[in-house]
Amino acid sequence: MKLQKTISTVSLAVAIALSGIAQASSHREAPNITRLPTLDSTDFYLFNSYEAGRSGYVTVLANYIPLQDPQGGPNYFALDPAAVYSIHIDNTGDAIEDLTFQFRFSQQLANNNMGVKLPIGPADNQKMVAVPLKNVGAISAGNSAALNFIETYQLSLVTGPQQSGSKTELSSGSADGSFIKPYDYIGEKTFGNSTAYQNYANQYMYETSLPGCDAKARVFVGQRKDPFVVNLGETFDLVNYVPVEGDSAPGAGDAAGFPGGITQNSANDDLRGKNVTTLALELPTSCITGAGNGVIGAWTTASLPQARILNPNPSFDNTEVNGGALVQVSRLSNPLVNELVIGVADKDKFSASHPKDDGQFADYVTHPSLPALLNVLFKDAVNTTLGTSIEDLAPTNFPRTDLVTAFLTGVPGVNQLSTVTPSEMLRLNTAIAATPAANQSALGVAGNDLAGFPNGRRPGDDVVDIALRVMMGALCHDIPVNGTPTNLGLCEPADAAVGNVPFTDGAPLNASMIDSSFPYLKAPLAGSPN
Repeated sequence: MKLQKTISTVSLAVAIALSGIAQASSHREAPNITRLPTLDSTDFYLFNSYEAGRSGYVTVLANYIPLQDPQGGPNYFALDPAAVYSIHIDNTGDAIEDLTFQFRFSQQLANNNMGVKLPIGPADNQKMVAVPLKNVGAISAGNSAALNFIETYQLSLVTGPQQSGSKTELSSGSADGSFIKPYDYIGEKTFGNSTAYQNYANQYMYETSLPGCDAKARVFVGQRKDPFVVNLGETFDLVNYVPVEGDSAPGAGDAAGFPGGITQNSANDDLRGKNVTTLALELPTSCITGAGNGVIGAWTTASLPQARILNPNPSFDNTEVNGGALVQVSRLSNPLVNELVIGVADKDKFSASHPKDDGQFADYVTHPSLPALLNVLFKDAVNTTLGTSIEDLAPTNFPRTDLVTAFLTGVPGVNQLSTVTPSEMLRLNTAIAATPAANQSALGVAGNDLAGFPNGRRPGDDVVDIALRVMMGALCHDIPVNGTPTNLGLCEPADAAVGNVPFTDGAPLNASMIDSSFPYLKAPLAGSPN
């Protein structure tokens, strides 16, 4: 398949309706990646930093290892030492990375990989025996002597295409330049309360110099509370709820929603008890925008060597031999693309693909199957809730040129690079000033907040509701443009029978649920909160 055409210029107002179409959580979104959870990217964020005093910086967050139970010991959630985790930035618009930050992880046991040992047995028959746990006592900021397992990483910057560009090793300032990943929050007996854990983790937040850049970048890798909210289980059980905004409270009978629809409730968030592993960068804006128009596109990938031979007699530091060229097995920018747009047969291909080649997936965007599937799944429930008898809820405007703009070109005047190469990536206009956390709208541009969707993605931006509405035809109905209801002319109300319905999964999200300083995501949940 080839992209049939490049969409012509559309107005800034398109951003209001397109802001969430390609935004959602990406936990286990393709068959192959379910077998490789340590390489599974869950969410990707790109935004102008809004921490006080940090204007002029861009924050990039790449989350990996989905659905972490805080109590999931005793080995918890280390990253794969054979993998290369990358964050890519395109600042020229050719859909080829101009900057790539590569993370490579290593694992060590205490005592030169022999581990902590204890004297076991009476004096005349005593042996030193290695302990079975990754820590043997309390850990705090400045005191990690009881830690038996240490995870470190090397960070490099490739300028130019990842395969052929110039590589520079970045330094933490330590003797060997390596960075330390704090141990996961296994419980309050080990680390104390969340403030104590945060103090411990903060000591592994680094500043590092970028080549040719006067300002320093900040780096952090570690476990965080999963910031995304979604009614995950019920949604993928064939949408096992009425996905229309219900009354503001059960039985309220007010104008905020429809009787019988789902009511906003944090209990609907199936990720409220989960952690995630975050790769966080804060980068000087002037050093990553290049000579373009100040808009950048970004995505994250994870790759493994092509061959892995398992050791039949493994030891801690010799479980396998890896070799061959790196093979990309995970890719994420706007995760709903693979999760709910790409067909199952092509999901693994999309995970391994590169933005410059995204024309091969064009049919999934111009003729998406999700609206038709949603019509089958909840037509009767929606009709009952709305008091209607609509035969087909799915939009009928084909090709879906509005979705092509959202997925592949960016929105002119908001997040479109000066050179347009149709490709799927998260795009950010660095010239639009960040909105302080207290003033952010969870609906981004649709909430009169240009620093949010579709202009990058912040952790406090609610996206699932907008995605549902746009998929079901919001563009065909009037949307607010500078306060005035306006039809954008891309389609007519008759093309989308329920395009003006407030679809929702009932799981709310806003900036108050997120920290307001780097790395923005809250400290992880304790494995043992006693």
